[in-house]
Amino acid sequence: MMNFPIWKRVLILAVCVIGVLIAMPNAFYGRVERANDARAAVAAGAAVTPELQAAMDGWPAFLPSKLVPLGLDLRGGAHLLVEVQLPEAQAERLEGLWPELRDKLRDAREQVGTVRRMNGPPNELRVRIGEPAGMQTALDIVAQVSQPVFSITGAGSRDFVARAEGTDVVVVTMSDPEIAAMNERVMHQSLEIIRRRVDESGTREPTIQRQGADRILVQVPGIGSAEELLAVIGQTARLAFHPVISRTTDANVQPGLDQIVLPSMDETGVLYVLDRHPVVTGEQLVDSQPTFDQNQRPAVNFRFNPQGGAAFGAYTAAHIGSPFAIVLDNKVISAPVIQSHIPGGTGIITGSFTPEESSQLAILLRAGALPAEIKVLEQRTVGPELGADSIRSGEAAAIAAFVGIICFMTATYGIFGIIASFGMIMNIVLLMALMTLLGATMTMPGIAGLVLSIGMAVDANVLIYERIREEVKTARGPARAIELGFDRAQSPILDGNLTALIVAGILYAMGAGPVRGFGITLALGLLCSMFTAISLSRLIVSWWYDKRRPKTLTI
Repeated sequence: MMNFPIWKRVLILAVCVIGVLIAMPNAFYGRVERANDARAAVAAGAAVTPELQAAMDGWPAFLPSKLVPLGLDLRGGAHLLVEVQLPEAQAERLEGLWPELRDKLRDAREQVGTVRRMNGPPNELRVRIGEPAGMQTALDIVAQVSQPVFSITGAGSRDFVARAEGTDVVVVTMSDPEIAAMNERVMHQSLEIIRRRVDESGTREPTIQRQGADRILVQVPGIGSAEELLAVIGQTARLAFHPVISRTTDANVQPGLDQIVLPSMDETGVLYVLDRHPVVTGEQLVDSQPTFDQNQRPAVNFRFNPQGGAAFGAYTAAHIGSPFAIVLDNKVISAPVIQSHIPGGTGIITGSFTPEESSQLAILLRAGALPAEIKVLEQRTVGPELGADSIRSGEAAAIAAFVGIICFMTATYGIFGIIASFGMIMNIVLLMALMTLLGATMTMPGIAGLVLSIGMAVDANVLIYERIREEVKTARGPARAIELGFDRAQSPILDGNLTALIVAGILYAMGAGPVRGFGITLALGLLCSMFTAISLSRLIVSWWYDKRRPKTLTI
């Protein structure tokens, strides 16, 4: 035991030194955070002002600068629980089927007769055919345009099913397997788009996770209010370019079957009758940036992908002199007249924007449109003062636990208690280093896990020292007693920590939010405590024994 291989000593010391370097920025949290923000702003193209330079000088660039992210309860910020309106996405899917189905039925006019769409519930597409004898042909056409469901549970199913109602009405609905598969796709897409929008806005370490079948939890530390967060993620941002049929102020205007009536965003009382089917949509958008138009008013530049650019260019070339409506979330931003062919798939959106609104619109368009609207179920704002109080309370609890354990261990085990206390300090340092590397967010329950790990860090040392006491009583020499104490305590230490790790794993796997934070902190603290107790403390005791060579152990 007393002869540590040199490679093992170097490895243990290297882990401790690297841990100290990685964890060190967290001891200067505000200074490092300001320096990181300043360097990020300069990298993004901001001019180097005296304030930015002073912030960058506050922390040397050659030192590690990664920090443990602070959760909403410690930093303050916004909390939103939203519900994705999945039935709306299903209705839009049926709406998208209609043009293809209409064309297929018209091609079979000799068998099915005239084709006319009927009004019906949002989850049904109802079509009346002129020849009842052609009902089976119409049902076969629906089967042709439907596609297999791409999911394990829906193997062998089709995405659309049709039934006959009466003698001349075909009712098309989505199949249950396709509804389930599409709901999963919509939820995943909504999560990704919300995450992109929050990231684009420059906020730090958001928590964005699914809850249940149709809900999403969004927590963003450091943002001003829940309303500010809702402005970023709440807008559907569905962009489309529709042909204009007419412009009116008649609130009772009745659109045709393939037409829609939408209000103007800027002109009160003005309505636009538009072709229901857009020429291009925001899904074909690849970039959007805030800019200014020729009159120096805020606007948004946009660029389509090749398919969207081709469609956009072809339509503008064929409809010079006709108005073209730019629609955002069912409101007409503007309806300019096409003056000339617009090749290349680029353009500009103008309107009554402020610079902030144009920047926000560019972010929303760039991140993509939500596949369905979201409904806010819960929102709240946590002030930074409350977060600061939580941090102070956590620090006070950690210091009290730290001092109490040092006093107890020193009074009980003497020099061995001091060694255990040093191991406890290194346990906290290594825990913070691991959380920094993993990007694990520190929350108030996480601080509770940290305080708990302070006590558990010396738990293994207590087992070792009590075992050494027993070995000393059998009249063994000090070196042999220390060696057997460490060796024979190792098994119960591993067993005890393994059971605690299982509990921490269950907390992380089955918990949510703060519970998961507690589980992560507890698990990392257990791993660090095993290292400090079994390896680091053993190395320090070995050095002490080699230097002192005591004849007896006062433990």
